[in-house]
Amino acid sequence: MGAGIIGVGRYLPERVVTNADLEKMMDTSDEWIRTRTGIEERRIAPDGMDTSDMAYVAAVKALENANISAADIDLILVATVTPDRSFPSVACMLQERLGATKAAALDISAACAGFIYGMVTAKQFIDNGAYRYILVVGVEKLSKIVNWSDRNTAVLFGDGAGAVVMAPVSEGRGILSFELGADGTGGKHLYHDEYVMMNGREVFKFAVRQMGESCIHVLEKAGLSKQDVDFLIPHQANIRIVEAARQRLELPEDKMSTTVKKYGNTSAASIPISIVEELEAGKIKDDDLIIMVGFGGGLTWGAIALRWGR
Repeated sequence: MGAGIIGVGRYLPERVVTNADLEKMMDTSDEWIRTRTGIEERRIAPDGMDTSDMAYVAAVKALENANISAADIDLILVATVTPDRSFPSVACMLQERLGATKAAALDISAACAGFIYGMVTAKQFIDNGAYRYILVVGVEKLSKIVNWSDRNTAVLFGDGAGAVVMAPVSEGRGILSFELGADGTGGKHLYHDEYVMMNGREVFKFAVRQMGESCIHVLEKAGLSKQDVDFLIPHQANIRIVEAARQRLELPEDKMSTTVKKYGNTSAASIPISIVEELEAGKIKDDDLIIMVGFGGGLTWGAIALRWGR
């Protein structure tokens, strides 16, 4: 038995903020944003909705999709850098709200690579038989830590949540290989004090290199080649970065998720949000080989080769 995904869910706030809306708030333009990032609009959560609220909606949908109850969950892992507060963790708040009384719970802080870190952590518990059902959530309310007068960062980010239920799956399916990495010397290029601060040039160079390399590494670890890849789900940071990863794998455009144009960069939530998007579009099917790859502040990165299906 492998460790794979048996249920998915997501939540996106109703409010849509377009590039035209941002033109009224700061010195920017729709053309400037689209040509540099590929982003056309993003979702922004209302003031009364926090990170745990979005996580809860996505989690409920994932449990329903997996056809299990909250009482079945053994562990809750929430990847986020925008928790409601320093503590208790979003995972503990989610445990209470779901009524997942037997579940252990903790948050993971690995920025935009957090969801990959969460899935790989869940795999270890499933592989060694300690836990059967693990809820992994990627969720961010980045709008509360963005400086809305800084056009270099404010145009990039959006809010949202995605969740998966991980469990044992049939032989040959689930996570086939993974890579996790970090380089703390690059932390100065992307960090959060009062607001998100980013050296865009340095982050771009790092991301283009690391995303492609990590994709190749997990394929090699799984004994597979670029020709075996059915679909690529990269962290949705910037269209130029994800395009570089697609080209490294020599995939046609319709074999890669590009949700960044609709939702912007939702950090740890971007990969699970994209999984649901592509499942609903019929682009992911049983036994497809899926590559997921992300990078984020830390600097951190991670990738997974996964054979889809239960």
